[in-house]
Amino acid sequence: MHREEPPRQEVLTWADVDALIDQLIPKMVGSFDLLVMITRGGIIPGGMIAEALDIKHILTAAVEFPADNAPRLLAWPTFLQFPPEELTRDRRVLIVDDVWTHGRHIMSVRRRIEASGATTETAVLHYKPSASLFPNQKPTYYAAVTDAYIVYPWEIDRRTRPTRLMVPAPLG
Repeated sequence: MHREEPPRQEVLTWADVDALIDQLIPKMVGSFDLLVMITRGGIIPGGMIAEALDIKHILTAAVEFPADNAPRLLAWPTFLQFPPEELTRDRRVLIVDDVWTHGRHIMSVRRRIEASGATTETAVLHYKPSASLFPNQKPTYYAAVTDAYIVYPWEIDRRTRPTRLMVPAPLG
């Protein structure tokens, strides 16, 4: 009986994320009218990209799919939060997430934004083409191609680690 190996895991540091952002930024051509971050994974890279590109209009989209045991190709997304159409209509929009694994989240957001008449481009830190459900599509911008399970520094379970209260030093 053949046992399948668990996926290789890669735990990133904040310095690793910063280096990935530094790889993405020079690839981005032109200016964007606004940036849409896919929650939750896209919040931190989206904020870093918005700061680097001086994008002032930042929106969020939250999309959810049924549990993994539901048929992947037949599942319809639920949009828990989405920018109003009048904010994206006829704009150049950059959509950001942390990773493109299956591509369902970012492609659902992309298609809905494009329905408003917007032009979209997508950016992720990691692209996993072997797992993608969209063989003829890929992110416009990505920093790395991988097949590993990526653990970003903002995903580390802080509840299992001791935390310390940051107390400001006294003045004077």
